Amino acid sequence: MRLYSLLTLLPFYLACTWPVVGGVPQLSSRQFTGNATSIIDAETEAFINKLLVEWNSPGGVAVAFVKKDVNGTWTNIETKGFGRATASGTNVTENTMFNIGSNSKLFTVLATSLLINNETLSPRLDWNSNIADFIPDFKFTDPVATSQATPLDLMSHRTGYPLHDFSYRYSDSVSSVIKKVGFLRQSTQFRDIWQYNNNMYTTLSSLPPLLLPSQQPFARYVKEFILDKLGMNRTTYDYDLANVDGLRADGMARQGIDVYMDPFGGTPRAAQYWTAKTGGEDGSVLSGAGGVITCATDLAKWLQMLLLDGVNAQTNETVIPPGVLKKIASSIIPQTGAPDWPEYSLYAYGAAQLQITYRGHLIIEHGGFIRGFNTQISRLPNDNFGVSVLTNDNEYGKVIGEIIKNHIIDKTLGLEPLDWNSRFKAQKSILPPKATPRPENVTLPSLGFANLTGTFSNDGYGPIELCLLAPQDPAATDSCKTLAANATTILPGLLRPGIPTFIGQVDSPWFSHIVVEHFNANLFNVSLFISTPTNDSSLPYWTFNDKRQSDNQMITELDVDATSGLVALGFAGFWGGLWDGASAGVPKPVGNSVRERAEAYFERVNSSVVVR
Repeated sequence: MRLYSLLTLLPFYLACTWPVVGGVPQLSSRQFTGNATSIIDAETEAFINKLLVEWNSPGGVAVAFVKKDVNGTWTNIETKGFGRATASGTNVTENTMFNIGSNSKLFTVLATSLLINNETLSPRLDWNSNIADFIPDFKFTDPVATSQATPLDLMSHRTGYPLHDFSYRYSDSVSSVIKKVGFLRQSTQFRDIWQYNNNMYTTLSSLPPLLLPSQQPFARYVKEFILDKLGMNRTTYDYDLANVDGLRADGMARQGIDVYMDPFGGTPRAAQYWTAKTGGEDGSVLSGAGGVITCATDLAKWLQMLLLDGVNAQTNETVIPPGVLKKIASSIIPQTGAPDWPEYSLYAYGAAQLQITYRGHLIIEHGGFIRGFNTQISRLPNDNFGVSVLTNDNEYGKVIGEIIKNHIIDKTLGLEPLDWNSRFKAQKSILPPKATPRPENVTLPSLGFANLTGTFSNDGYGPIELCLLAPQDPAATDSCKTLAANATTILPGLLRPGIPTFIGQVDSPWFSHIVVEHFNANLFNVSLFISTPTNDSSLPYWTFNDKRQSDNQMITELDVDATSGLVALGFAGFWGGLWDGASAGVPKPVGNSVRERAEAYFERVNSSVVVR
C-alpha cells in the first residue's frame, strides 16, 4: 500500500516535508458480518495518510474500530496502522505497541473495582471507604481531605490538589510517592473542583499488594485478572516485553521546531521513553498512572469489553463486575474548562472516564498524552461502536488523533462530515506569547551567583543539586564539575550568551535537567529539558523541550534571610499549567513572602549565607 498523494498544493509552510514512510505493506485486520460496511476503508485510509502529510508528522497512527448491531452481533472489528513507528523508519501496523499514557488509568480503576468486589477481603474496600484506613502513611496537608478522601475522590481528581507532576521520580517507589503526597501544597478545597493528579493513581496502585494475602504486585494483578481474561496477550507494563518482537513504537518529536517560523518544521527524532524501563512485569512507580503499553489489536478487544459492560466478547465471561463501568462513567464532577466547539457539550468526569455529547450522541472516553505519544479511546454506547486512535507524534498527535476520531464518528453515524482538520489548523495558528526579553541593565540578585549553588530540597519533591554553569564556579563540587564538563554535549544549545545559568540533574519522568537562568534581581526563569540520545555520531544528543522562545510561565524567586542563614528558592508554574484548575478560577498562590507565593518551596540543605 502506498500513501495517498496530495492533489492540491499545500500551504507554504508545508512545502518542504519530511519523507513519509511508504512502499511497505501495512498490516490490517478486518472482520465483517452480514451487510456490514467497512469504516477503515479506502476513503478513511486516504484521509489518514493525507492528514499525516499535512501535519508533517514524524510518527504514525494505529486505529481500532468495533461495532455491533441491535441484535448484539459484532459487524465490524477493524484495526490498521499508518505512518512511521520508529526513528529507523519502520511502519506502524495493527500490532505496533504504543504507551497509552493516562488511558492506563481505566485499568487501575477496574483493578480497584475487582478488589471492591472481592468478598474474601477483610476489612472490605468500598467505593466510599476512607482510603487512609487502607493505605499506611497516606495523608494530605489538608486534614479534611485526609479523613474523608475515598477511592472515588482519588479517581475523579477532586482532592483539592493540583498536578504536582514533578514531585515523583524514577527512583521513587509507590510507597515513597505516597509519603511525598503528605507534603504537597493544596490549591483549592477538597471536592471543590476537578484538578488532574497522577499521584492519586500511583496511590491506588498500592492497593493489590497491600490488601491481597499474596501481596501480588499491581501490574501482575492487572495482567492476571484483566488482561489475560480478555485475551489481551500483547498488552503489558513491561518496557522490554513490549518490544519482544521489535514492534514497540518510538515516541517521535521534532528537534529544533520553531513555532514562530515554521510550526511544522524540525528534524524527526525519537524522544526519551516516558514510562520506566525497569521493573519488568512487576511494573514500576508509573504503572498506575500511565504505564500500559498496547496495540490496536488488543484495544479492539478492550473496546468490545467496554461496550459489553465488562464481558469478554470472545468467551462471554464476565471480567468486570456488572454495573462497574456504568458507575465510573457517570458524572462525579464537572471538568474545568468550556468546550472549544459548539458540537460538544460540557465535560463530565467520572473515574478515568469522561462523558460528553458530540452532535447529540453520547461519548464516553479518555485521553492519554505523554512525551512522544497521544492516544484517545472512545465509545458511543447508545450507538454500539467504539474507536481508539493511537499516535506517536509528540507535538500534534493529540490533534491528529482527535481529527481521525471525529472523522470516523461522523462517518459511522452517517453525519455530514465536519472539516476538523481546518478547524484545528486555525486553532494551532494562534501562536504562544513570546518570552519577555531579559532587561539590558539587570539588577543582580541579593546573593552572588557563586553563593547560590548547593542542594535544595522540598519534602514533597526531593533534593536538587544546582550547579553554576555560567559563569564558571571555581569552587564547584566534584559532581558539579562532572555535570559542567558534559552539559553542553548532552544538552546542545543549553547556554545563552551573557545569562548566568544554573543546572541540576534529576531522574524525573518529565525532565532530565532543570535549568535556572537569571532574569532580574531575585527572579530567575526555569526550563525543564530532556537530554536525548540520537544514535547519530555527528550529534550524539539533542535537547528535548527547549521552549525558551516562549513564555512558559515557570519561574523561581530567591529567598534569603541573613539572620537565620536561610537560602531558598520558591518555584511557581510547577503545578502543571492548564491542568491546575486555573480555568475554573483557582488563583495562583499569593502573599507577601516568597514562601507564600511559591507552589513548591525548596530550602538549601545544611548551609547558610556564605559569601565566596
